[in-house]
Amino acid sequence: MKKSDALFILLVVALFLPFILSDTIYEWYKSFNASHGMLMSFIKFAILSTLGESLGLRISTGAYYNRTFGIIPRMVVWGFLGMGINMAMIIFSKGTPVFLEYLGMDHAASLMNGELCFPKFLVALAISVAMNSIFAPVFMTLHKITDTHIKDCGGSIRTLVTPIPMTRIITGLNWAVLWGFVFKKTIPLFWYPAHTITFLLPSDTRVLFAAFLGIILGVLLAIAARKK
Repeated sequence: MKKSDALFILLVVALFLPFILSDTIYEWYKSFNASHGMLMSFIKFAILSTLGESLGLRISTGAYYNRTFGIIPRMVVWGFLGMGINMAMIIFSKGTPVFLEYLGMDHAASLMNGELCFPKFLVALAISVAMNSIFAPVFMTLHKITDTHIKDCGGSIRTLVTPIPMTRIITGLNWAVLWGFVFKKTIPLFWYPAHTITFLLPSDTRVLFAAFLGIILGVLLAIAARKK
């Protein structure tokens, strides 16, 4: 284990340990999260997903950081992406059960507020499939565009005020990897089941769990990067 690995582990432990050791801090977090959900989505994804991408960089290059990584612009971008994920989770968690009832499934919406049972699992699975089939490909493509833009700007803070050359970046994306690995494999094999679990959790913990999944996303992106 390198010194950088030990420092990374210490950073992660230091980030979460106060919430484990102190009931006061944890209760404050729950209260603030309940009243400022979108802001907390920004913060959680800015921190956890950036950590995940840093871990992915370590896997793919052997280092947690390089000159084009751009911690600040990456955190800002992930913050806004996290707000979008929170919005999508609200829309699909409320809308999909209504659609299932429209199709003839009784009490789909109320099942999500009840105890764990097989019908509730099926509703959670339907929510996950709907969200990841409709929202995830757009989200993943947008993430790849912003990731490319950050690198093109050398990781500088000016990334945040530099217009994104959408046509150039979109036409230059490796669509074979995006489709063949990111869309076709990670969505059905990982994100469908992962977000099924997410939607079985209490609503106030879903976004946090989704942000934790951002760490795993960093690893998946590292694998995708190796497939160039």
